[in-house]
Amino acid sequence: MDIPRDMKAAILVEQRQPLVIGEIALPSTLDVGQVMVRVHFSGICGSQLGEIDGAKGPDKFLPHLLGHEGSGTVLAIGPGVRHVAPGDKVVLHWRKGLGIDCAPPAYSWEGRKVNAGWVTTFNEYAIVAENRLTRIPPDSDLEVAALFGCAVTTGFGVVVNNARLTIGESVVVYGAGGVGLNIVQAAALVSAWPIIAVDLHDNRLALAGRMGATHLINAKTEDAPARIAEILGGQTDVFIDNTGNPEIIQLGYAIAKPQGRVVLVGVPKKGADIRIHSLQLHFGKVLTGSHGGEAVPEIDIPRYQTLHERGRLRLDELITRRCDLDGINDAIAGMRDGSIAGRCMVAL
Repeated sequence: MDIPRDMKAAILVEQRQPLVIGEIALPSTLDVGQVMVRVHFSGICGSQLGEIDGAKGPDKFLPHLLGHEGSGTVLAIGPGVRHVAPGDKVVLHWRKGLGIDCAPPAYSWEGRKVNAGWVTTFNEYAIVAENRLTRIPPDSDLEVAALFGCAVTTGFGVVVNNARLTIGESVVVYGAGGVGLNIVQAAALVSAWPIIAVDLHDNRLALAGRMGATHLINAKTEDAPARIAEILGGQTDVFIDNTGNPEIIQLGYAIAKPQGRVVLVGVPKKGADIRIHSLQLHFGKVLTGSHGGEAVPEIDIPRYQTLHERGRLRLDELITRRCDLDGINDAIAGMRDGSIAGRCMVAL
């Protein structure tokens, strides 16, 4: 079939500035391993805020497209693609799955090259690497399915693969955004106790309570370390940080038990280093970073989708705001100021 020649997209042109909505020209052919997808829904993850803000330093690839969590329909496939076919409904994700890890696409905008990685979702169409797509049933709820691209798979993977949280263990979850809420939900599913959610915004904490948190702490209005110590009566088995704040990471390391696990989901800004006394690492304490919860998309997405269909996962409630592409900068602002709890879903 003929593939589209242009599309509407949100473009990161300059760091720490609003995204620019523009018309992007698409390549006329697909390379080996590339898949053309009509994007239906995209979530907005905190990682995109980090890209906009330059959390990892100066961006060498401007201008470029953003987004790594979405759902769509396959329109066309390039040479060598075997795991998806035209007409398939798919989840778009940033963790590598089955298939070819192809060359990123070459887009253009107003005569300039626009960079993109192996998957982007703030755009009506996307040329995606085969291994960043996982096929889902044709009757799937595509709005909810977008959450499997990152928020759900990362959150659950952090609990199961990184923290290895088990029945009756205590956990402190610092940061109750989209991923944090799924960490809370996963902790509740494995019967952790207590599940302490900490955030700066009451609306996010209220949603964390509905996801299964047993205790809620607003770190802006309460002495969070003192309140955590009061609840636990000591130290925690697991501490999970979603903020990337070095002071909070150091707090987690200090209040984790001698054989406790500290899992870092949030990434500190470049140059913001942590300071710890490492001796405890030699005697059983674990400090580790998570890479998307070490999720395996082709295995985890079907499992979590089945749990949602059986009523075991509360994903519809995680979508608390919706917008179109023209409203994406307002949605990003809402994530920054805390007025948006859960995920904002962009309909494309």
